[in-house]
Amino acid sequence: MKRILVLALVSIISASCQAQQHPGAEEFAAKAAAEHELDQEKVLLLLQEARFKQSIVDAISRPAEAKPWYDYRPIFITDKRIKGGIEFWKENEKLIAQASEQFGVDPQFIVAIIGVETLYGRITGSYRVLDALTTLSFYYPDTGNDRSAFFSSELMNFFMLGDEERISLDDVTGSYAGAMGLGQFMPSSYREYAVDLDGDGRRDLWSSMADIIGSVANYLHRHGWEPGQPVTYPAIVSDDADMTLVTKRDYKPKKSVTEIAGGGFKSAEPVSGETLAAVAGLEEEDGYHYWLTFKNFYVITRYNRSPLYAMAVFELSEAILAGFED
Repeated sequence: MKRILVLALVSIISASCQAQQHPGAEEFAAKAAAEHELDQEKVLLLLQEARFKQSIVDAISRPAEAKPWYDYRPIFITDKRIKGGIEFWKENEKLIAQASEQFGVDPQFIVAIIGVETLYGRITGSYRVLDALTTLSFYYPDTGNDRSAFFSSELMNFFMLGDEERISLDDVTGSYAGAMGLGQFMPSSYREYAVDLDGDGRRDLWSSMADIIGSVANYLHRHGWEPGQPVTYPAIVSDDADMTLVTKRDYKPKKSVTEIAGGGFKSAEPVSGETLAAVAGLEEEDGYHYWLTFKNFYVITRYNRSPLYAMAVFELSEAILAGFED
């Protein structure tokens, strides 16, 4: 009898470890069925398999983009990433040229995005995406910038993506925020911008290099990339410059270069006075340095909202291009 009770207890503990009830999961599954025609029971079963991970909450609370530029830059502008980018471009030259021409995106930026995101596929993330999005949907702390609604939407897109692309959702790994593949697409971006460049009927951002390269190019294209146009130039700053011109959040260019120059920020490189621009400030060890940023800089911030990210992509792209053409 004692042995039977012990076995029963072990069975109960095992079942509780395998199935986790998340607050709001039943309502989420019902919404998935009602609004998106997903299998309610299947959604609920997958959610029960998802694990809350404190490490995910910890990681998203200390993003690299919170660092000053002088600490952020050395993470991404390295000999390893530059050499890796040159090699990646040479190995996939035909596909990169095809995507560049088809989507109207300068090739070095396709390479640099993949380099910054995953070191050309070497670091794609080890978190289960199901765990990441479940944790951030149902447990993300209210710190005054509660993004649980955003992650709940991404979780819903993740379930829809599984049906559309025939992906086994409980096996998918990615970043702590739920980004996937070599280009680190969030589920909504995967559904909206990924392309089937190899024509096999699936959009595969893990193993189809054609789909990966094409999808990154399409993402930039769809957000308004202007091929051959500048991304950013250093600014020459006057002593009485109007610091209210320095952008804090939205890097969409809204003022002309002439207007900005009148406010004390003059481009260090020749550019038409009618060109729209914004002003970004990046913290170096000796204080802030300022840059005029253009439409393509803004487009890169659609991939990641941080100006640090956009500048890292720009600088890496410049170094890769120089090495590739050498």
